[in-house]
Amino acid sequence: MSPEYPFDEAATARAVVDDVGTLVGWNEGARALLGWSPDEVVGRPAAELLTGRPPLLTGSRWDGTVTLRHRDGRTVPTWLLAHHSPSEDGRAGRWLVVTPLTGSDPAPADEPLAMAGLTQSPCAVAVYDEQLRLRRINDAMSEVIGLPEGRVRGLRLSEIGGRSQSAELERHMLQVLHSGRARDVETYLPAGGEDRARAWLARMAPVTDPAGRIRGVCLAAHDFTEHHRSRERLQLVNEASVRIGSTLDVTRTAQELAEVCVPALADFVSVDLLDPQDGEPPARFAPPVSLRRAAHHSVNPGSPEAVAKPGEAQDYPAGSPQADSLAAGRTIVGTVAGGGLDAWLAWDPARAARVREIGIHSTMSVPIRARGVTLGVAVLTRFRRPEPFSPDDVLLAEEVTTRAAVCIDNARRYSRERETALALQRSLLPRTLPRTAAVDAASRYLPAARAGVGGDWFDVIPLSGMRVAMVVGDVVGHGVQASATMGRLRTAVRTLADIDLAPDELLTHLDDLVVRLSEEAGGEGSPGEVGATCLYAVYDPVSRRCTLARAGHPPPVLLRPDGAPRRIELPAGPPLGVGGLPFESAELEVAEGSVLAFYTDGLVESRERDADAGHRMLGEALADAPGSLDETCDRILHTLLPPGGASDDVALLLARTRGLPASQVATWDIPADPSLVAPIRKQAVEQLSRWDLSDASFTTELVVSELVTNAIRYGSRPIRLRLIHDATTLICEVSDHSHTAPHLRRAKTWDEGGRGLLLVAQLTQRWGSRHTAEGKTIWAELALLEEE
Repeated sequence: MSPEYPFDEAATARAVVDDVGTLVGWNEGARALLGWSPDEVVGRPAAELLTGRPPLLTGSRWDGTVTLRHRDGRTVPTWLLAHHSPSEDGRAGRWLVVTPLTGSDPAPADEPLAMAGLTQSPCAVAVYDEQLRLRRINDAMSEVIGLPEGRVRGLRLSEIGGRSQSAELERHMLQVLHSGRARDVETYLPAGGEDRARAWLARMAPVTDPAGRIRGVCLAAHDFTEHHRSRERLQLVNEASVRIGSTLDVTRTAQELAEVCVPALADFVSVDLLDPQDGEPPARFAPPVSLRRAAHHSVNPGSPEAVAKPGEAQDYPAGSPQADSLAAGRTIVGTVAGGGLDAWLAWDPARAARVREIGIHSTMSVPIRARGVTLGVAVLTRFRRPEPFSPDDVLLAEEVTTRAAVCIDNARRYSRERETALALQRSLLPRTLPRTAAVDAASRYLPAARAGVGGDWFDVIPLSGMRVAMVVGDVVGHGVQASATMGRLRTAVRTLADIDLAPDELLTHLDDLVVRLSEEAGGEGSPGEVGATCLYAVYDPVSRRCTLARAGHPPPVLLRPDGAPRRIELPAGPPLGVGGLPFESAELEVAEGSVLAFYTDGLVESRERDADAGHRMLGEALADAPGSLDETCDRILHTLLPPGGASDDVALLLARTRGLPASQVATWDIPADPSLVAPIRKQAVEQLSRWDLSDASFTTELVVSELVTNAIRYGSRPIRLRLIHDATTLICEVSDHSHTAPHLRRAKTWDEGGRGLLLVAQLTQRWGSRHTAEGKTIWAELALLEEE
């Protein structure tokens, strides 16, 4: 006997044998079995007590029958059970060998102890006969059923339970009866006299007679409700991790939070968020609190419990779950029966009527906080489930809401950055395209559906001589940085275009700029990742010729008035930022009324198709849209972009070319004789008279006199004068073969010259010079509608 086991230990024969095979322990039960005292056997080999070969003991447990030697010389066949204990603290391992000395006789069928133990077992047990009629139940099963055995004996399980789950269990019992194989079934049923269902594990096994014939089925019911609830909570948390935050959209993320909690945790869930504010959020909230409904979800279709509509802002006073939870900074559970919602319902009669109509009895408001910032509050409501929210429900709701809060905050941060980048992008892109005599133009820009705003841009730049430049480009990357880089490149292109560089020269200067930007963006001696592609084209409506060059950008598509669309073959050129490689330009004649389509790769490239298919679709959409350019842009985007938006941002620029009639252009070859300036002025005035532009004769005469005189005095032959006009502008151009450009300067009081260009600048709308392959051209523009 010992304090741990205050009974007779001699009822078990016990010996201890070490791994070497030496007996190290021997109790009184072993002495009663074999007659040896501890002094006679301890320290001797255990094999001396065996007849025959010793058994091979392996593993952690062994059992079997062996023949032992009694002290009086007889043999004793004995069943032994051996347990192995591994070595500890450097000592050898040991085998504990035991065998019972009592209880070997078969127990009587009606042994009182066995019957009492079955009846009083805490495990609910029921026995059904061959016809699945109840024969016996113990006290635990009687408590589960809620009826005594005498009342239900002889009934079927489906008749006792009266529910669909009971009938399902009976079908499983029938399969056990026919197959003879045990079966485990999980079901959900309320115990006797309860309304709330519990989770049960029903273990069914066949009952056989001594002959092995199946005589019935034994059913043992185990209540694992708490385990089931824990598993459900874990599943809900896992489901929240998967379902919440599938997009970077605040509204969709809030809706996912509401959908995850219904019906697993609540019958109706509303998510109300604070409107974004500039600066630091308030540390404390004081009612009333203005919240905007982001999402809600209910077990009932259409969410009839909702008083506020999605997107609607409401003020919540003190006493409302929303305001109290935000003010306290913690989860608050309220019940109608407990009076926790009285103040709120009294303040809002419409909501009180809805609560009474639906039968809402419990609410739980959980603040939505992420990274130390309060974003809003989620209110969980129960009306179909009868039980109020428990402390475990509070912990679960806080866990799910915390996960959702991070996703909502991520979505808000992304939306804020995307809106900032989009605002920056749109401010850097042309708000409207200029109206020119050279082309009619239309454009579209669409940010990427997921990646957001990128660095795509387009522009139409009026040039001298009625010409126009068209540019489209794509900066590598997305976000504010790409938009800022795009703005710098667009400004650089306009600056370079203003000095009338040829397309290939302009791209060379732009490439140098991108290389410098990449060096500035890098760190610790490594270059940054600034890169871009660009296409630059210049169209002259007088000659109807277009000069183009590209830097790694997709070539444009040309649709002639009487032909099929085709891609213009251009030398590809390296992307901007590579540095050190040349660009080549190409020139082609473009018929009046042709459409040039400039675009970025986001329009034609897609995961669903290759680039060639995208170009083919672009050509077909361009040819099938005979309407306005704006309608053509919309048709192209509708044809090429998927319904959910493109994976990359898209820029599209369409330009329909115009031609300037020869009757609106006049050209003179000027001899290098200063005495002929006066006749040239007279011819220019006569030409204006033929154009019905006599109102501009005085200014034009002064400009022609000054520019021709300078060309004769400082330029090289041949010298040419050209006048061009449209409805709003008159252009005067003087060309010569000298590459020296004039400079505007302020003449001193006693200087005899130096005032000519200053006079030209004052009298004209704008003036400038451009270099050509043969020399230079000095030009000046006069506005014809200024005096109206």
